[in-house]
Amino acid sequence: MKKINNLVFSALVLASSSLLYSCEKTETTSDGIEYRYVSQGDKETKDGEFVVYHFTAKTGSDSLFISSYDQPMPPYLQHLDTATARTGVDEIFLNLNNGDSIVITSTAEKIFTPEGVPPFLENDETVTIQIGVVNVLEEEVFQDYFNDLAAEGQRKQAEEAKVQLEDDIQSIESYISENNLDADKTESGVYYVIEKEGSGAQIEQGDEISVNYTGYVLDGTVFDTSIESKAKDAGTYTEGRPYEPFTFSVGQGMVIPGWDEGLQLLKKGSKAKLLIPSPLAYGPSQRGAVIVPNSILIFDVEVTDVKKQ
Repeated sequence: MKKINNLVFSALVLASSSLLYSCEKTETTSDGIEYRYVSQGDKETKDGEFVVYHFTAKTGSDSLFISSYDQPMPPYLQHLDTATARTGVDEIFLNLNNGDSIVITSTAEKIFTPEGVPPFLENDETVTIQIGVVNVLEEEVFQDYFNDLAAEGQRKQAEEAKVQLEDDIQSIESYISENNLDADKTESGVYYVIEKEGSGAQIEQGDEISVNYTGYVLDGTVFDTSIESKAKDAGTYTEGRPYEPFTFSVGQGMVIPGWDEGLQLLKKGSKAKLLIPSPLAYGPSQRGAVIVPNSILIFDVEVTDVKKQ
């Protein structure tokens, strides 16, 4: 079962497998979140059934910032009569029925409580979430349905990523030319410039390494850095955050694929620039105000420590 507190992060699709009736009924949750039924199914979801849905989330200015359509398959939850809603958003999801098409409008603070408002939104900013139930299935048939959806979603995502990679490579090569960089390219599409050769053994999968970094997009806008002075220069400084090298195990899926691959080209003490196409970064997902869907990411990195495993 998907955790209820992740539902908002996990769309408006009208189900075809249940009778629908058009309506404009507006209701309010126990904590004051207003939501409106665009259409409503007439068959109540039973205990143990799986609800498959899509959703989109937009700001008050109608800017899309989350969409389940970006994922290989739609999110889902298992309806349990014993489940308890902690928030108004939970109430809405726990009561989804086949054919429901719902629009939620409230402040970011109410919608994203208790996890916390994403950094690119203000607490009092209006957020609109559209939810559409795709299907409601008994547990016995859900797994086959899930597997079919996953396979189709992965196929589609791979095709889209291939096209996007080709576009990104053209953009990266233009950036390299415009900035007179002497860059090499891996087979998968990561471009890299080794600015200082390190010493010691090459970094390998499984090694625990520590890295100082500054990440930015093609126009130079910094979205994150581990270096305090650079954060202050870029206007991204956060009081109380520890600015220090980031430590992780390479090749374990703890970071974006472009990092896992690019950092294995380096040694302790190496300084490099990594230019990572979006399919090897966050793909079509948005990760804040700077990292929009299909963002090419550039990282200036320095390997400060390597512990061989």
